[in-house]
Amino acid sequence: MPRTIWSGAISFGLVTVPIHVVGATEDHSIYFHRVHLEDMARVRTRKVCELEDREVSSEEIGKGYQLTKDLVVPVSDKELRDLPLPTAKAIEVVAFMPWESIDPLRIADGYYLAPDGQVAGKPYKLLRQALERSSRVAVVRYAERLGLLRVRGEAIVLHAMRWPDEIRDPSELLPPPVDLSDEEIDGALALMDTMTRDDLDAPEFRDTYTEAVAKVIEAKREHRELPAAPEPAEGAGELVDLMAALQESVSKAKASRGEVGRHADVHEVPKKSAQRKTRANKATAKKTARKPRKSA
Repeated sequence: MPRTIWSGAISFGLVTVPIHVVGATEDHSIYFHRVHLEDMARVRTRKVCELEDREVSSEEIGKGYQLTKDLVVPVSDKELRDLPLPTAKAIEVVAFMPWESIDPLRIADGYYLAPDGQVAGKPYKLLRQALERSSRVAVVRYAERLGLLRVRGEAIVLHAMRWPDEIRDPSELLPPPVDLSDEEIDGALALMDTMTRDDLDAPEFRDTYTEAVAKVIEAKREHRELPAAPEPAEGAGELVDLMAALQESVSKAKASRGEVGRHADVHEVPKKSAQRKTRANKATAKKTARKPRKSA
């Protein structure tokens, strides 16, 4: 059972659901120590008081907010725990929204909500099924933060949410105005069709970075040659003809899924101008065929 991070209750109108908040994710990344390369001894960070120029213990360290250049206001952990907040120990449902209307950039870490005791089982299931059948998420406030509740399997997940002013405006990052043809858009849609998946359980979605780091560590431990880095794909990073790149991408994607031969023609990216020309030629041919010939 994961460790409880926070305990409280979901307030859903007059319905109260006692819950425990537990972590929903695990970090399997590989971490490194800082070491002295000459003798491989650990390098430690010492906490030194700038004024007294001496190392201080953890018991002497607290939080402080720098109000001005010369004034720091101390704030204790107890004072932060006892903030006069109406939602300090409650997750208050304030609205329901369609999941699609939530900007993913505003969604932060996720936590599982576990019912606290047998009495919480029925209201917990009631809220979970109501969210599931309505295809909505619940926007909530907790500890004066904004969050949302959604369904994952048989569990309710709480996501922390960022405030609107925490999302940067991307306008200055956008490319200059460009024109796209219908053929280029159709090509991109055809590529998307060949790459569409129903899940993320395939081998290509595994954590290859952690695997590569583990192989380097194992090779160094056994004094073997390090694994060679793969050669970059030919032409990677170069600007190429967009339509040609899309058609080749569709062909490779279909070949990788065994749908067509590697050099098969791509029919999902029709060139409309060519289609129109073909139709015009056929129409002309029909008119010519119907025209009666004069007798001699």
